[in-house]
Amino acid sequence: MERPTVHRTRTAPRRLHQEPEAVRWAREKAGLTKRALAREIGVSEQLMGEIESGWRSATPANLKKIADALNCPLVILERKRPGAT
Repeated sequence: MERPTVHRTRTAPRRLHQEPEAVRWAREKAGLTKRALAREIGVSEQLMGEIESGWRSATPANLKKIADALNCPLVILERKRPGAT
């Protein structure tokens, strides 16, 4: 018997640990490609692209690795919480 094809709808995570635009800005300012940054921190280029686009949330550990690789303060890359000052 043949199994029915299941189509999954992809949704962005409800909560991101990072500001995607800040990650991209810091990477470009550092003069790195997504591929180079991904290699530097030990993740796939696809995951790096998903982190920058907001389709995946960076783990706190990966966000720290990104900040270190870009010589950027972690606070610049972290998602700002509503109501935080």
